[in-house]
Amino acid sequence: MKLSWLMWLTQVMPQPLADQTCLATTVYLEARSEPALGQMAVAEVALRRREQRRWGDTLCQVVKARGQFAMSITSKNYNLDNLESWLHAWVVSGAAINMWNLPDNLRMLVVPGANHFLASYAETPSWATGTPLAVIGEHRFFAVN
Repeated sequence: MKLSWLMWLTQVMPQPLADQTCLATTVYLEARSEPALGQMAVAEVALRRREQRRWGDTLCQVVKARGQFAMSITSKNYNLDNLESWLHAWVVSGAAINMWNLPDNLRMLVVPGANHFLASYAETPSWATGTPLAVIGEHRFFAVN
């Protein structure tokens, strides 16, 4: 399925379904080859950003914010062709959303405080300074003001 089609669908879906679709697509694009823990950590960063309200009020707004996640920089003609990986990303994103909906003291967090991540093979941006909070698979996770 084409990324453009999925992005269009999220505009007509009920918000909870749209948010899970946006998060699953982000997990797929950012971390489909990562272990489940790394995928959960990527989802957690997006959920934390929504909670911080600096990048948008919904998960879709957060992950579509310009230059922030793969959904905003990947070609809209990109074909999400690994259905098994997308379905796994769907399950991970649903679990992450359910975990995030728990009271703070009951959440089992993978990367507490992280609101940014970076693939180890990507060029290091100016915000990625200091020691990361965690390294999971090919991703480094940071808390950035």
